[in-house]
Amino acid sequence: MQLTRFCRIAAAAVLAGTLTLPPAHTQTLDKVRFGTNWVAEAEHGGFYQALADGTYAKYGLDVTILPGGPNVNNRVLLPVGKLDFFMSANTLQSFDAVEHNIPTVVVAASFQKDPQVLIAHPGVAKFEDLKKLTLFVSKEGMVSYFQWLKADFGFDESKVKPYTFNVQPFLADKHSAMQGYVTSEPYAIETQGGFKPKVFLLADEGFNAYSTLIETRRDLVEKKPDLVQRFVDASAIGWYRYLYGDSRPGNDLIKKHNPEMTDALLVYSIAKMKDYGIVDSGDSLKLGIGAMTDAHMKNFFDKMVRAGVVKAGIDYKRAYTLQFVNKGVGVELQPK
Repeated sequence: MQLTRFCRIAAAAVLAGTLTLPPAHTQTLDKVRFGTNWVAEAEHGGFYQALADGTYAKYGLDVTILPGGPNVNNRVLLPVGKLDFFMSANTLQSFDAVEHNIPTVVVAASFQKDPQVLIAHPGVAKFEDLKKLTLFVSKEGMVSYFQWLKADFGFDESKVKPYTFNVQPFLADKHSAMQGYVTSEPYAIETQGGFKPKVFLLADEGFNAYSTLIETRRDLVEKKPDLVQRFVDASAIGWYRYLYGDSRPGNDLIKKHNPEMTDALLVYSIAKMKDYGIVDSGDSLKLGIGAMTDAHMKNFFDKMVRAGVVKAGIDYKRAYTLQFVNKGVGVELQPK
């Protein structure tokens, strides 16, 4: 299914600020293949922006973005060398790679907050009130965040019905709640249901997974760390410009890759990413977009162990490296 995703343009002076870019190393750019985990949408906007506005080229990179989709599994192409970088969904996939000895590693976290939400009808006041409702949750959700909901909040699995990425069952039952992304499903409910739903971002309730991570192979980190650094830095700049500058270049390229995407959906998604601090909040405010910390990783790992989602014996520190982040790249592009 095509998931849907009001952009307030920052003052032009933000982008007029001086940004020092490293020169391209040679006349020929380094070719980079980057795979996403879904069809082109605003949640990928920073990467499309960096490609469309020439940021990747200024960093010496010739980047090809290969969109994912319902019938495309780009993640399997990374360890076998068909991709150089992959956009993984959240930290749990990184832990899974360690458990199964997949030679990949996270080098940046584009989203400080996972966009996963639970959505209810108007009148639901508190997060805990969701426990009384019928919940529409996907199979993937049941084995990940719902286990945390059970462990930390006492949610009941018997109240769950399958979520099939269709808002109609939720709209028909006022005593239900459904999963979604803060950037998409609430928009579908507003347009199809004609009302503004109550939205609870799981990240703000404690499900503090990083999301939209940049993964690469361990051998690329070891053999071409300069290339990895340039891709991470240029992607961060792309995100600053997409969120706080003129997002039209990125959006135009998104619509080229995904003709079903509309301007209204893109505008809505950008606004929600900013409103909820999905990309730029917490550590990234000082350390730069893409920031990660050991303390954050340990906290989330411990929660997932307690919830039975991951095994306690996993060496989770092998899932990521801080070598390429936390350098403050692009922070001067934040609105003053």
